[in-house]
Amino acid sequence: MFHKIASVTPVGDMMLEAVFQNGDIRRYDVSPLLARFPQFAALREVAGLFDSVHVEAGGYGISWNDDLDIESEDIWELGVPTFRSTNQKPEIGKCLSVAEPGTEYNARPPAPSPAP
Repeated sequence: MFHKIASVTPVGDMMLEAVFQNGDIRRYDVSPLLARFPQFAALREVAGLFDSVHVEAGGYGISWNDDLDIESEDIWELGVPTFRSTNQKPEIGKCLSVAEPGTEYNARPPAPSPAP
């Protein structure tokens, strides 16, 4: 199965956030590529280049120019899923942004279940 990218956004120092067509979101750190592939050093050296990232036609990867690109499968496999990437709707009354799953964000008790 090919994981196609719907959008990509620079979110920090050499960090990208890729939203896949299935709704999953991955954070991908580009900085390891700078050490392995000399051409990627331009992302740090050329002002504004890193922020010009875009999704390639069909969603099969991202690119900055003809020399700098990353396949979508690399981002899928090496990227870190974010808390939003479960592709499921959250439970009412649950907070998604805290470290401890299941933490209640309000003081109201859950509604009673209907009697069978």
